[in-house]
Amino acid sequence: MAIVSIIIFGLILDQSTKFLALRNLAVNESIPVLKGIFHLTLVFNRGAAFGIFKNYTTFLIIASCATILFIVLSLKESRKVNLVNISLSLILSGAIGNLIDRLRLGLVVDFLDFRVWPVFNVADSIITIGALLLAFSLFRPGNATHNL
Repeated sequence: MAIVSIIIFGLILDQSTKFLALRNLAVNESIPVLKGIFHLTLVFNRGAAFGIFKNYTTFLIIASCATILFIVLSLKESRKVNLVNISLSLILSGAIGNLIDRLRLGLVVDFLDFRVWPVFNVADSIITIGALLLAFSLFRPGNATHNL
């Protein structure tokens, strides 16, 4: 149940923040939260991270579906609450959030702008946190393989 809760919480957080960004910002509008450091800037990403694979929506949808299926099968097989499964749940939640955008809009809504990094969204953050936790869990001494 904890794993499902993580996925649902991540999806709600991602989709609600994107809804608010779409509702309150015009495309390319930038509102400083901490001037010069952090802004809310609405952009539409037709690619993947950093805009790679721009306009390859069908490919990105298929790749997302394959990733989601792989993670769901991995989580279903294990059913344990451990760092690996929490990490996979975070990655799954973010992947589903961005897939919803691609299926609904044909693009991904991004709005978090730190000015030194491409604009991103909550789903991207959740995926990144999940990937970092997964790397940590796999590479810490004595825990490399028994969590898989």
